Amino acid sequence: MARKYFGTDGIRGSANSFPMTSEVALKVGMAAGKLFTNGSYRHRVVIGKDTRLSGYMIESALVSGFTAVGMDVFQLGPMPTPAVAMLTRSLRADLGVMISASHNPFVDNGIKLFGPDGYKLSDEKEEEIEELMGGDMAELLAAPEKIGRATRIDSARERYIEFAKRTLPKNIRFDGIRAVIDCANGAAYKVAPEALWELGAEVIKIGVDPNGLNINKDCGSTAPEDLIRKVNEVRADIGIALDGDADRVVIVDEKGRMIDGDQLMAVIAESWLRRGRLAGGGIVATVMSNLGLERYLEGLGLGLARTPVGDRYVVEHMRQHGYNVGGEQSGHIVLSDFSTTGDGLVTALQLLAVVAQSGKPVSEICNRFEPLPQVLKNVRYKNGGAPLDNVGVQRAITAGKTKLGKSGRLVIRPSGTEPVIRVMAEGDDERLIKTVVSDIVHALTDAAA
Repeated sequence: MARKYFGTDGIRGSANSFPMTSEVALKVGMAAGKLFTNGSYRHRVVIGKDTRLSGYMIESALVSGFTAVGMDVFQLGPMPTPAVAMLTRSLRADLGVMISASHNPFVDNGIKLFGPDGYKLSDEKEEEIEELMGGDMAELLAAPEKIGRATRIDSARERYIEFAKRTLPKNIRFDGIRAVIDCANGAAYKVAPEALWELGAEVIKIGVDPNGLNINKDCGSTAPEDLIRKVNEVRADIGIALDGDADRVVIVDEKGRMIDGDQLMAVIAESWLRRGRLAGGGIVATVMSNLGLERYLEGLGLGLARTPVGDRYVVEHMRQHGYNVGGEQSGHIVLSDFSTTGDGLVTALQLLAVVAQSGKPVSEICNRFEPLPQVLKNVRYKNGGAPLDNVGVQRAITAGKTKLGKSGRLVIRPSGTEPVIRVMAEGDDERLIKTVVSDIVHALTDAAA
């Protein structure tokens, strides 16, 4: 069926515009609550949010919907997405909800739903919710004596901090490490600095003054310039930047240089391999991860399984094939021994554990491989067009693959959110990959004209 509300990652849009309205949120609460209410016991749902102004409005509507169909609601307040997933399982809830638009500006918001196992709902479950939302909502209402209650969970922050600390090897402390953390004025603005401080680090905080309008604004993982400046200013050992809902992380070394998710996955994979913890014989990443990572892992006797872009594809492959480390170049790292989704804080703690144990600086720890030159170009086309079907484009792609041979990779994919074709090539010869990308871009531009 055609999906009216749910996209690739829950429901998302501009606040107070369809589908991010109170009316839709109310219906989501009623439909999802009804779908996950089976049996005579008191059913419960956990709701967390980031710091957007519209979060109050969406949360109130969801609470009204869930209680109307007989579900008890546990409200967590501002809390990272991975914390909501974890607490859904910890509190034996039937459903978890995160109100967030991740790294988007404050004007946007979204609703992500987690099942009782802490994983995002399947497409099938989302379609069932949509079907209920399109029916007679009055049929979903509970009897007056079975209406649910709403309760604020004051201990949620402490629960998540203790959980994050327990992901570390025993007796690991961060004493003597000076860390700058940028919380993007988002969901982790309290828990992340507290966790680092409790583990012994000297913590310098930025992006911890949310006002409802400044989430991700010139801060966090998508705008790390302030973090780099602060790391240089205070001569920190590490800089850590989270996004609005703290499910991804970007690291800055003591020299003020950015470290991407590929290097983080390499560090964690090697560390876990040595500790006998790594499962699946390698890691899972997307088609956008650098070929240098793949070659580095091969040198350790490990494989790199690639998926389409999107954390849900990474998680699906990990679950199906028994991997416990996966992620994206963007810093969305999934460590499934601990979390069912990306967790920026836990990922940063795993890196800091390696730093603390080795005594080496972050710049050395995170220099596992030399990334191969990578060129990415976007070509916009008219809605409804199909430039990839063009004979000239197909000929250019075939020629590009032949030129690169085994010395490089070519990835061409349509964007999932806009009429754009992304052309990426990487390889040992930078001049060659630039030529290959240029030839394909020219062919696409001609086809899109």
